[in-house]
Amino acid sequence: MHTRFDLKDLTYNYPQEPTPPGWSSQAYLEDLTWRHAQIRYPGGVSAKVTDLLNKELAFIQIQDFAPYFLTIHDIVRVANSKGILCQGRGSAANSAVCYVLGITCVDPAENDLLFERFLSDHRGEPPDIDVDFEHERREEIIQHIYDRYGRHRAGIAATVIRYRPKSAIREVGKVLGLTEDVTARLAASQWGSWGAEIGDCHVEQAGLDPANPMIGRAVAMASRLLGFPRHLSQHVGGFILTQDRLDELVPIGNAAMPDRTFIEWDKDDIDDLRLMKVDVLALGMLTCIRKALNLMHAHDDAAYELHTVPNEQADVYDMLCKGDSIGVFQVESRAQINMLPRLKPRTFYDLVIQVAIVRPGPIQGDMVHPYLRRRAKLEEPEYSKPAPPHDPDELKKVLHKTLGVPLFQEQAMKVAMVAAEFTPKEANGLRKAMGTFRGDGTLWKYEGRMVNRMVERGYERDFAQRCFDQIKGFGSYGFPESHAASFGKLVYISSFIKCRYPAAFACALLNSQPMGFYAPAQIVRDAQEHGVEIRPIDVNLSDWDNTLEGPPGLLALRLGFRQIDGFREEWAKALVVARSRSFEGVEALAGRASLPGSAMRKLADADAFRSIGMDRREALWAVRRLPDDAPLPLFAAADARELGEEDDARLPRMALGEHVAADYQTTRLSLKAHPMAILRPIFAAENTLTCAELETRRSGAKVRTAGVVLVRQRPGKGNAIFITLEDETGVTNLVLWARMFEEYRRVVMAARLMGVEGVVEKSPEGVVHLMTHRVFDRSAELDRLSDANTTEITPSRADEIIRPQYPRETVHTHPRNARILPGSRDFH
Repeated sequence: MHTRFDLKDLTYNYPQEPTPPGWSSQAYLEDLTWRHAQIRYPGGVSAKVTDLLNKELAFIQIQDFAPYFLTIHDIVRVANSKGILCQGRGSAANSAVCYVLGITCVDPAENDLLFERFLSDHRGEPPDIDVDFEHERREEIIQHIYDRYGRHRAGIAATVIRYRPKSAIREVGKVLGLTEDVTARLAASQWGSWGAEIGDCHVEQAGLDPANPMIGRAVAMASRLLGFPRHLSQHVGGFILTQDRLDELVPIGNAAMPDRTFIEWDKDDIDDLRLMKVDVLALGMLTCIRKALNLMHAHDDAAYELHTVPNEQADVYDMLCKGDSIGVFQVESRAQINMLPRLKPRTFYDLVIQVAIVRPGPIQGDMVHPYLRRRAKLEEPEYSKPAPPHDPDELKKVLHKTLGVPLFQEQAMKVAMVAAEFTPKEANGLRKAMGTFRGDGTLWKYEGRMVNRMVERGYERDFAQRCFDQIKGFGSYGFPESHAASFGKLVYISSFIKCRYPAAFACALLNSQPMGFYAPAQIVRDAQEHGVEIRPIDVNLSDWDNTLEGPPGLLALRLGFRQIDGFREEWAKALVVARSRSFEGVEALAGRASLPGSAMRKLADADAFRSIGMDRREALWAVRRLPDDAPLPLFAAADARELGEEDDARLPRMALGEHVAADYQTTRLSLKAHPMAILRPIFAAENTLTCAELETRRSGAKVRTAGVVLVRQRPGKGNAIFITLEDETGVTNLVLWARMFEEYRRVVMAARLMGVEGVVEKSPEGVVHLMTHRVFDRSAELDRLSDANTTEITPSRADEIIRPQYPRETVHTHPRNARILPGSRDFH
């Protein structure tokens, strides 16, 4: 029997591949479920879990969804057999069947699951299970699906890409013949990828005249394009599978990527037609964790997998309570780092709350501060009661884990079902409205129904209205508890690795770039603050990837060739293969590795020849003597230097500032000094505080500071912009209100080095912010870096800093910024 859905004149048959001969899909799913339940619970399956499994299996049988669950289980099985980390998330984590089959990691024995958040009689929708895989190896899973089902029966769903301000401006600029510099300045005036308008003030801040007819026409046309479909693209990983030929059901085409087929329907079309979608998604943190686990096993003899990482370790939570979470999954944003010392997580469920609470939904629903006050025991949890004869503790049973505050979508649904006696069908409608509030605005239909019913049952109207107002917030990125729990697992695992194995964690992060909020230089600096020695790129010691060196417990991180901008992996592999013995000179390296001149120049630019006694300038001089073409076979086979001896050119020694500038131009970080350390005399003369000095000032003090821009963030359409600056002593966190942002828009969005004035604000937990009043673009100082006054650093001290073995106390780094510090990481 096939799973069938009528599509007017067509019939959709879901494939049966994972079912062995002689078995029905349902019988095989039940057999797998009960066998795997014994593995998941070696001490015995509890009555609670048994009841959940029986309930879910009965529902799956009625809906004929067994083939779909078998497909997902089979894909996860293949990933496990290939050593690819994967984890299911989203509402599927409410399913006990998904847990025992190893699809998700949320244990129903430890969590109060709401299966109806995943599937119910009233949803009228096929199941939707999202599974994340290592982002560097997901293509292996995609190709497995094509191999199993055939290109004629499997295709990736489409997605419609729409015009946003930046893309609209660029397209209109091309059509109207605007010069590239004008178009670029207009596009740069827009924040991130979202937005609903292109105002005259944005044009003025771009240095252009909105009254200019050509500019005005371009802005008007671009504004009209906003939200209009631009092109059809591939879904991030949603597969449609069929028992019969796919092209008999839907138009298909070959994707730009090789060996991929896509269908021309998007997610909404698929939902309307009730087709089953298999989501094969990518998650960078899984790649990072896999690489870290491999490094830990190779260098520390620590063999862990996701399910064997020790739980509830006190030192891991101690680290998080200090806000020490750069690089940690989901809690490395500035808002999360600020929340950690306030929430003080001590258990896994605290991490589930941490993941969910720093979201626009809970913030807009005024849930954050009540929860924090109750957690700090500054006020008692409030559980309003209905009138008799109703159960006076009905809300307490729903909200006790979150101290009376509904933080999760499942809780919002349960409040409606318990306090307002919503039917399962009504609760499902509320779920859909919460998920689509931004799109169709149907949530308002439930307001009167919920508030009035709660009042009828004896609740105060103000309380009932407040409950619904909190539910409104879930229309803006509220989290299901199951989803937060899935992510919370990865939060804990990545925190454990960072805490116990900081060298492996930093190395894995760098080898998984780009990902997260922070550029490589900030990851390097954070590793140093955790006691990890960082060693420079070197032709005789580095590989393509960043690597670990030294004995267990004293591991150092050796930077790899991948950190050099524009350096190719095939060049690095050729160099490593040719390194059967150390390279004694530039010519020997070029000949034995057969590297082109461009590769040699990049190595010299990156100061990678120090182990053969050459600094950057000497190496560049030697490299420029090499022939432009690849060496002839006769020369490639010779061991002697190919070029005649040359008298010492007596090249002038590069100043420290020149070295730092060159480091950032080539590798976007420096192990020699921080740019602000070299520029400090300029700022000290202006009474500009360092980041460390600012931390010592009392709350309410008016101060001035400066630093290079690490991150700019504007959560959703929030009223504040968060900016992080860094100097040689640490970081400063700025808060700039939206009204101030519009005044300083161009500076905030363009400055690489920013000067600010503001008022220090300290929370009781010691979190420091600078409430910013004025912003200055000091980027010009970066362009003077090579010529900056470095008289405070003596020649002997400069030699010590720049010598091949860099002492740990002199190692400073910096993240990406434009030109010398190319483009900072901005996430919105």
